[in-house]
Amino acid sequence: MTSDDERLYETYRRALRGRRLPVAYVDLDRLRENAAALAARGEGKPIRLATKSVRCRALQRLVLGEFPAFRGLMCFTAGEAAWLAAEGFDDLLVGYPSVDEGELRAVAEEVARGRRIVLTVDDAVQLDRLQAVASDRGVELPVCLDVDMSSSFPGLHFGVRRSPLRGPAEVLALAREASRRPGLRVEGLLGYEAQIAGVPDAIPGRALRSALVRFLKRRSRGDVGRRRAEVVAALRAEGFALRFVNGGGTGSLETTTAEPSVTETTAGSGLYSPALFDGYAAFRHRPAAGFALPITRVPAPGIYTCHGGGYVASGAAGPDKLPRPYLPAGAALLPLEGAGEVQTPVAYRGPVRLGVGDPLFLRHAKAGELCERFDRLLLLSGGEVVDETPTYRGEGKCFL
Repeated sequence: MTSDDERLYETYRRALRGRRLPVAYVDLDRLRENAAALAARGEGKPIRLATKSVRCRALQRLVLGEFPAFRGLMCFTAGEAAWLAAEGFDDLLVGYPSVDEGELRAVAEEVARGRRIVLTVDDAVQLDRLQAVASDRGVELPVCLDVDMSSSFPGLHFGVRRSPLRGPAEVLALAREASRRPGLRVEGLLGYEAQIAGVPDAIPGRALRSALVRFLKRRSRGDVGRRRAEVVAALRAEGFALRFVNGGGTGSLETTTAEPSVTETTAGSGLYSPALFDGYAAFRHRPAAGFALPITRVPAPGIYTCHGGGYVASGAAGPDKLPRPYLPAGAALLPLEGAGEVQTPVAYRGPVRLGVGDPLFLRHAKAGELCERFDRLLLLSGGEVVDETPTYRGEGKCFL
């Protein structure tokens, strides 16, 4: 543990003194540093802000308002997009298909009011739902075609199971189908290379696995760039005037931005820089978000039991999805207990004196899911709490 770590722990402990714990926080100074770093990595191309990684309207407004590189939002449900549009946000891309009639009608109402909301599709059945809503409301709904960017190697599917559209033929077929439907208009293309953007490749203590992932990423980049360019060229050759071609994420900004066919990228998690981002070789952002648990017992020397803490991230279950003790540096979960529903024991034998009532700071493995556990975020700046703001949950919203 360095003296900087000790000072940061003391700064955060002092800032939270007298407040009810557990509590989630965002360090605004670090969030702004991360936003600037993401903008620099994007090298001038617009970055669409991923709402699922932030899940707090006040912080979404801050980033869009202070950093010109961030333009527009990528939402994770149609209902969320309609709500944000009603709250004054514009240029919204729903990154996942929706077939919920109520949510689609809410989107159509906002489109009728002049808001720009684009709905993602990868199947004709989805077009049926969108066309029915567009016809009923008398609006034209823009759609975005989602092309699968996973790579196939002998005996290995490298990527996520996302869209059935993999190449120009399938994408063109759906684009033609959409263009024949009154009330629908093809406006964009989405291709998210999750296997590059979302997979750590420099995991401490796992050198062999990390080297393999980096090798697969290098192989996959060429495949992704080629296929994305082929799809864009095919669409434009047939007269589809795409307003945007979106790709990438925090973990792949440099490589995605370098593709001429891509007009914008998406990022959000890098603003908070959750624990999984500690395992990337190409970049490092500053941890800006976390949560504090109160130490409520000391069952043995060097063991501090905290109240709450079982905030486990989504994805394939494993130790990497558990929250990670952050401050004081050197603290660690117990491997046989992990993070518990009502208590979390942590091992620590460092220089900071801890006792009952003190906070212990942890970071969530991923970004926005933290906000599903807390109804508000304390906002820190200059080592002090300067404000607090509701999360989606605090505003009574739970979209998934």
